[in-house]
Amino acid sequence: MSQPSLEQIAAQLESPNSRDRLLALASLRQVSAQDAVPLIKKVLNDEMLPVRSMAIFALGVKPTEECYDILIELLQSDPDYGIRADAAGALGYLSDRRAFEPLVRAFYEDTNWLVRFSAAVSLGNLQDKRAKQVLVEALESKEVVLQIAAIAAIGEIQALDAVEDILKFASSEDWLIRQKLAQALGNLKTEKSITALKFLVKDSNSQVRQAAAFSLESLKD
Repeated sequence: MSQPSLEQIAAQLESPNSRDRLLALASLRQVSAQDAVPLIKKVLNDEMLPVRSMAIFALGVKPTEECYDILIELLQSDPDYGIRADAAGALGYLSDRRAFEPLVRAFYEDTNWLVRFSAAVSLGNLQDKRAKQVLVEALESKEVVLQIAAIAAIGEIQALDAVEDILKFASSEDWLIRQKLAQALGNLKTEKSITALKFLVKDSNSQVRQAAAFSLESLKD
């Protein structure tokens, strides 16, 4: 099946059927960012939330000069927490370090856990070591998903001086936390990381064991 033309995609984005609009957005995968963004903007305020969400994600993977400003505006001003979370996530894909401060503010100031979760994940994706303090504080959250996001992000930014902060999760009752810890330690080459991975490779959960074994091999390399 041939790739639809820009004119066909533009027409499909005007369809009253939301499924057509979603398919049109999916068709933009093979289109250059410069050509895709004007079309994405047509549905940024779509009445259907899944269409808006997909459009926001598309801005993160089709970066142009204006994408950053659009996403920041959505993160800071949209009344829908799902859209704010989508914008926070897309900023991580954008890999623009200007997003550091807005994401930190979102983490501290937004009242919704999903937005805070997306902000923490994106702080890891930015790979900016300034995020360490925010992520260490996130480890103290009562929300398990925020703890998981923070552990992963600490691994992403390779914050070696935060290893002790995440090692306290090695005996967590939640196997997902232990798995995420095992994965993060693969990016944090310290003696304590290796010792912890040798402990986790004997974990009762097979997925934790696999993650720990993989990380140990990575650290050897």
